[in-house]
Amino acid sequence: MIGDVFKALMQVSDPKFLNVFIRGVAMTVLLLVSSIMALLWALPNSISVPWFGELVWLTPLLDGFAVISMIGLSIILMIPVATICIGLFLDRILDAVEAKHYPDARLVRKVGIRETIIDLLSFLSLFIVINLLALVFYPFLPFVFWIVNGVLLGREYFHMVAIRHVGRKEAKALRRNHGLKISIAGTLLAMPLTLPLLNLVIPIFGAAMFTHLFHRLAAK
Repeated sequence: MIGDVFKALMQVSDPKFLNVFIRGVAMTVLLLVSSIMALLWALPNSISVPWFGELVWLTPLLDGFAVISMIGLSIILMIPVATICIGLFLDRILDAVEAKHYPDARLVRKVGIRETIIDLLSFLSLFIVINLLALVFYPFLPFVFWIVNGVLLGREYFHMVAIRHVGRKEAKALRRNHGLKISIAGTLLAMPLTLPLLNLVIPIFGAAMFTHLFHRLAAK
């Protein structure tokens, strides 16, 4: 797994990676900014309380709290948002990694945009449900956040790579047989995803790392 990490790191400056990085970052920032703007638009322009009337001073405080909350929430939201954005351009990363390291690899099937979007929305739904259930543990046991989302990330990234080479049925079998390794790799990916700026690069690195991981496990 250490070898997978270093191989991925050595190729981060690849022009194809940079192209995906620019597209992915643009989409990620656009989605997060749009979410904050939508929240501010939904907040009332003024707040009135019975017997006290309109509380003019409370509105800017509420707006500031909402923005700070969204910035904090973006640390959690960055994981599914970045995964979705990178997932849409995954073929470019796979092509670059396999052209350099696995020239004999052949895709069994081409995953269409509709199928990709369905898979990514399914991941988003699962991510939201699992994190809501685990939310009570995060303030007291922060490492639980990394483990929970590491398992989810490992499952999704490995799935996105594997189905292109062996199909859905065999991809699930590989994931079951190597679940622990995949979850550990996903956790290594989840930890830096909570760091601002670095979390913009990690999804691309993760896609490359899981490409190496898939080929290594599939070869066994």
